[in-house]
Amino acid sequence: MGVHTNMKVIVFRLKDEKYGVDVQHVQSIERMQHITRVPDMPDFVKGVMNLRGEVIPVIDLRERFGLEATEYNHQTRIIITAMNDIEVGLVVDDANEVIDIEEASIEPPPEVIGGISTDYLQGVARLESQLIILLNLPKVLNETEEKELQQI
Repeated sequence: MGVHTNMKVIVFRLKDEKYGVDVQHVQSIERMQHITRVPDMPDFVKGVMNLRGEVIPVIDLRERFGLEATEYNHQTRIIITAMNDIEVGLVVDDANEVIDIEEASIEPPPEVIGGISTDYLQGVARLESQLIILLNLPKVLNETEEKELQQI
């Protein structure tokens, strides 16, 4: 018997799909709050928020992935993540559970899933009743975008 390695992921929803992000990269999950627009940023960058005295750029993941934008509501959450060297808030439709995924159950992502290019994905985990698409967080922003956000 090999050792089963588990990965803890925070599950969030975008449209009708469930996604997961490794908890190691997540600092907190916040309710929607005031976001200050920043000029000359790509559309998916909503602006910045002030979180306990820190200014954090906020990205709408739906728009980042080319899904249709949606109104924010009481379920909308901002997942505060540490990507490479910067903290970034990711706006998602809903985020409310942490699950353990056996790394053995993770398959490579298909070419496109949920309309999202595989560049952003680490793989797909099949659990009994659901499919969780695992994000490859460091790839969500390219280097240029990262530099832009660092300058905010």
